Amino acid sequence: MSIDDGAGRRVRADGERSRHAILDAAVDLATVEGLSGLSLARLATVTGMSKSGVFGLFGSKEDLQIAVVDRARDVFIHEVVLPALELPPGRDRLAALCVGYLDHVQRRVFAGGCFFAAVASEVSTRPGPVRDRVVAEHTAWTRLLAESAEQAVERGEVAGDPDAQQLTYALSTLLTGADIAYLLRDDPGVLDAARAEIETRLRPR
Repeated sequence: MSIDDGAGRRVRADGERSRHAILDAAVDLATVEGLSGLSLARLATVTGMSKSGVFGLFGSKEDLQIAVVDRARDVFIHEVVLPALELPPGRDRLAALCVGYLDHVQRRVFAGGCFFAAVASEVSTRPGPVRDRVVAEHTAWTRLLAESAEQAVERGEVAGDPDAQQLTYALSTLLTGADIAYLLRDDPGVLDAARAEIETRLRPR
């Protein structure tokens, strides 16, 4: 193995660390200022890197925005989805997904709450690859909730035999509404009330 090979690996590793640092800063910033507020110059200022250095890692604003969405997805899966998937399918998993979402918001993992809730209205009227990526992630999350709701209802695990589709809609709306209200009021009681409502809706049979 040559010295050049070792140097090349170090350069690539340094580049990956810089990329991750920029993306972490960008995801947090996007929840406050929106994806459109991200620019290579803005991120260079926030991270202390040169604009050319940031440009070299992403190339274009659209490439940066897509990378930010992907990074937000990875964080959300790690924070909310994977812990819930350790539980049995059905009511327990559905409850864990909902409570995990609220805990994710309360921990202020991102300054502006759930990334996808924060950028949804911004990208909704802007067709293109970035919007498509956000829509895909929102669809995947809703599908996961729906699958868990269907399993819970089919197994008779929820009192009142609710309609699975309506239950999914109610829970999804409750989570997004609690996220927004918590950010506006900075009141943990909002999230506590949402957790209580989830317990009521998912009361065991």
